[in-house]
Amino acid sequence: MDIDKWIIEADILSMQKAMESWEISSEDLVLAYIERIRRLDTKINSILEINPEAVEIARNLDKERKDNGARGLLHGIPILLKDNIDTHDKMHTSAGSISLENSIAVEDSVVATRLRAAGVVLLGKTNMTEWANFMSNEMWAGYSSRGGLVLNPYGPGELFVGGSSSGSAASVAANLGAAAIGTETTGSIICPSSQNSVVGIKPTIGLVSQSGIIPITFSQDTAGPIARTVTDAAIILGTLVNSVDSDEQETDSQDINHGYQDYTQFLDRHFLQQARIGVPRFYYEGLDEERIQIVEEAIAVLKREGATIVDPVSLPCENTEWDANVLRYEFKYALNNYLARLPEGVPVHSLAEIIAFNDQHAERALKYGQGTLIWSEETSGTLKEKEYLQSLMQNTEMAREKGIDYALKEHRLDALMFLGSDGGADLAARAGYPIITVPGGYATKGIMAPEGYTTKGPQGISFVGTAFSEPVLIKIAFGFEQATKHRFPPDMG
Repeated sequence: MDIDKWIIEADILSMQKAMESWEISSEDLVLAYIERIRRLDTKINSILEINPEAVEIARNLDKERKDNGARGLLHGIPILLKDNIDTHDKMHTSAGSISLENSIAVEDSVVATRLRAAGVVLLGKTNMTEWANFMSNEMWAGYSSRGGLVLNPYGPGELFVGGSSSGSAASVAANLGAAAIGTETTGSIICPSSQNSVVGIKPTIGLVSQSGIIPITFSQDTAGPIARTVTDAAIILGTLVNSVDSDEQETDSQDINHGYQDYTQFLDRHFLQQARIGVPRFYYEGLDEERIQIVEEAIAVLKREGATIVDPVSLPCENTEWDANVLRYEFKYALNNYLARLPEGVPVHSLAEIIAFNDQHAERALKYGQGTLIWSEETSGTLKEKEYLQSLMQNTEMAREKGIDYALKEHRLDALMFLGSDGGADLAARAGYPIITVPGGYATKGIMAPEGYTTKGPQGISFVGTAFSEPVLIKIAFGFEQATKHRFPPDMG
């Protein structure tokens, strides 16, 4: 087997089959990905560091497979992690900030613990928008002072890469790892996944533990999988979810108050024949003609596959004047709690100290300023302000009761459909509800994004549901993916 060619677009099931037959080993996979990273990542700048222990870990997992068999579908699979997810190893966790570039976590995040237990090889850390894009309104998506700017592999230096899980999405798109873990507060998994023609799942808040992840807000933060296929994303999601009640797990009940250990059971190619999907036209008003055409083609595919399309669907929350107060107030509170637990040798232990550190290292740290950090530091950090409490209540009421849940109940829908992160990602984030995006097509003209980048190139089709509706969203996304198969790998040379 020519692994260098085979590994391009190889999925997790194919890798697992090849390792089971000993055509390749986990060590082979890791070495092949490391070689691709060293050869190709200079073009897109998506990887901050490679795990120096990755080859040894893979070798040990190969021995375990030989002696005892595989632990499961992720045994020996190399997966990348966003740089805000703690790993207690020889890798650093910095959220892209030079203030934490030498920080090594004192323990694994729950996400890393669960991945290791499944037999995953943590291949490396991906670049990201610094502080998950909560540092400055002027900052480019994908930029960090520690790692520089992530570029889109479909058009480096030309196409918008999306943020803040930019490195996670770009690296997966470029076949530099089997998959990656991103994090989302508002669109940070969905946007870069859409812009890089990969699958991204932002789970319901609480489905995946936030412990050990550098935070913005506990009301909206979550980790989630980024992969090249819905199947791969479903496999990884089952590993990430919090502990499951095994008795309820076996019932296949749609009373989904718990997650599932196996989301591959929801890869139902024919579910679209009974699906009801709403089209919220209000959220398409800012789209250019080409991207509207991508949406219309997606609707046509869903109809052809048997889905009932309710078009248009109106939401009472459509004209709500949203604000960022929940993020502003919770960021200081949550980040100070995280930083206070770091070892004494780390130079910052509070948001105030980060701001001071950046001022002292302004030439390297403050290319785009730190206005958002200062804005958050101006709060008390106690979460007692009336402004915060009102915004938190508005998010819950308008995004849920007068938003997503209203539309689903009023029209008996399974999901709402959006283009990429436009409208739907913010609504799902404020509600704490799940969203999944799947490659939906490619634009040739697009519209302008900040600093001269355009949103032409890959565009995702996204589906939003109510709390813990991941099984239904996976069914819909899988059916759409199988009917279209829009994804193709970028030309990396």
